[in-house]
Amino acid sequence: MYDVIGDIHGHADELELLLQALGYREVRSVYEHPERKVIFLGDFIDRGPQIRQVLNIVRPMVDGGKALAVMGNHEFNALLFHTEHVHHKEAYLRRRDNKNIRQHSQTILQLPDRDLADCIAWFKTLPMWLDLDGLCVVHACWDDKALATIRAARPQDEALTSDFLHTACDPENPLFDAVEIILKGKEIELPQGQSFADNESHVRTATRTRWYMSPQGQTYRTYALTNKIDCQHALEQAVLDAAAPYPLDAKPVFIGHYWMSGRQPELLAQNVACVDYSVAKGGFLCAYRWHGEQQLSHQNFFWVGKEPKS
Repeated sequence: MYDVIGDIHGHADELELLLQALGYREVRSVYEHPERKVIFLGDFIDRGPQIRQVLNIVRPMVDGGKALAVMGNHEFNALLFHTEHVHHKEAYLRRRDNKNIRQHSQTILQLPDRDLADCIAWFKTLPMWLDLDGLCVVHACWDDKALATIRAARPQDEALTSDFLHTACDPENPLFDAVEIILKGKEIELPQGQSFADNESHVRTATRTRWYMSPQGQTYRTYALTNKIDCQHALEQAVLDAAAPYPLDAKPVFIGHYWMSGRQPELLAQNVACVDYSVAKGGFLCAYRWHGEQQLSHQNFFWVGKEPKS
């Protein structure tokens, strides 16, 4: 059975507290459990003060078979940030503008060049999703069409190549949208004149959606995966046509990414759970202890702020 842990963002103290609360103990410097494994949902790096320590906990667990892990959008962004553009001299696949440098700055500051290069090589090996016996795991969104597009470009989860990364940065290529969906979620444009400020105070005219739900009868406010939108307009037909709700009888799917808030975790649907509760923004580090159930339970969340709770 598995314990699914959400976005860590350099918060090693909370990670150790959570692992201990879940019954994991250090054996020869590697956390393990006699009966269970962790599944990490990515976003190990950026923002927090203990990025190196987080990687020193996570990587030995994964390499030693005590945990599984998927890639987060911050790991993918790091790959692009450090990959030179073959067609543009002295340029990289992710622009080194002030916003992107600021977002990645703690990782650069905290990891020596040799360690950073080693981590970049490891990030290339991470799968973008896991389809396991009884459950599915992905950083942001489970979408069969997007998964198929990525699978065709990355057979057998081979290490990501420069060609893959360059293709995934081309907005004209289907791989671009597929990776965006899997690692960042589905997005829709708001009606003209509508906007909101996100968690980092950037003004947005598009919003991530509750992709796992049917959009029928919903407004932009109710279909958005944020409480910052006050648009009561009915969804446009193009949004309805493009939707692919996650079936209620499908395997439970676990996601991170979305900076959820609240005093305690809540299920998104009976078979959809988000375990990102904004530890890097004053929230808490969250896990779901899965026992094999098809219908998920609020009682199986564990989380740590200053003290572990369940």
